[in-house]
Amino acid sequence: MQLTSEALPRHLASGLKPLYVVYGDALLLVIEAADSIRAAARLAGFAERDILVAEQHFKWAELSACTQNLSLFAERKVVDLRIPTGKPGTEGGQALQDYVAHQNDDVLTLITLPKLDWTAQKTQWFNALERHGVLICADDIPRSQLPGWLSGRLLRQDQSTDKLTLEFLADRCEGNLLAAFQEIQKLGLLFPAGAVSFEQVKEAVMDVARYDIFKLSEAMLAGDAARYAHILDGLRAEGTATVLVLWAISEDVRTLGKVLSAMQRGGNLRDAMRDMRVRRDKQNLIENAARRLRLLHIERAIGHAAKVDKTIKGLRQGDVWDELLQLGLRIATS
Repeated sequence: MQLTSEALPRHLASGLKPLYVVYGDALLLVIEAADSIRAAARLAGFAERDILVAEQHFKWAELSACTQNLSLFAERKVVDLRIPTGKPGTEGGQALQDYVAHQNDDVLTLITLPKLDWTAQKTQWFNALERHGVLICADDIPRSQLPGWLSGRLLRQDQSTDKLTLEFLADRCEGNLLAAFQEIQKLGLLFPAGAVSFEQVKEAVMDVARYDIFKLSEAMLAGDAARYAHILDGLRAEGTATVLVLWAISEDVRTLGKVLSAMQRGGNLRDAMRDMRVRRDKQNLIENAARRLRLLHIERAIGHAAKVDKTIKGLRQGDVWDELLQLGLRIATS
């Protein structure tokens, strides 16, 4: 069974399952989901908890031993297994398969993992977890869904605001979900229940965006010129190396060019992305950009990127940040 982190509380209220797997890259959502499961387990009488961290040299026999060593004073326990790398290895993968195939009704198992790529999700051990347990995906909230998420968090504390203010909040907190949550909590402390105005939010909220060169490229591919300019300004203010910014942009431009070239030769878009090994989380962006742009746009962008590179190296005069802005807008607005 697959659940989102937002759907988990409703699921827990209807009863507990013996196995939960929380995975994703949104630390806040991972923490909240794991805490909710542990709290529900305590209420259900799971009085003890064994914490296992599967790092290097971890002995996987400890996992099965946990189900056999129940205390005389507590008949039910939680096994809290954490796999920080998301890679249990051959031995660990087999141990997980054996463990979930012989679950103990008096043991609730919680397994936490980082974000997993599609290859990890195709492994036998992960498929075994999916068959026998409840999977909670706790990935970061995309920018397009962030205003709705913020609105939901405000409603939890009996507050609300308009769409413009939610967009403002999303811009300030993009890429830092934990900080966004803290800002929402701050609004709950500063203002009473009910509607919160734009002016109140603007005065209370700090700019906590964690600007990310990969989100910059994401905005460029999505054709969101305003977001691209906003993130680029943030990267500049944080002193991000221009060579890294150029690299992130150029990598996606070159990939897009290869995909368009393959399509021009009569190839299929999906096949071209597979051949270029485009990551699953970026496929929709590349696909939409490929349908919007022509190969001529890419060739001009690559030429522009070469000029920016010379400017960064001091071989050409110009404002590097302005050139990076123009380069990204060339793709975003074409």
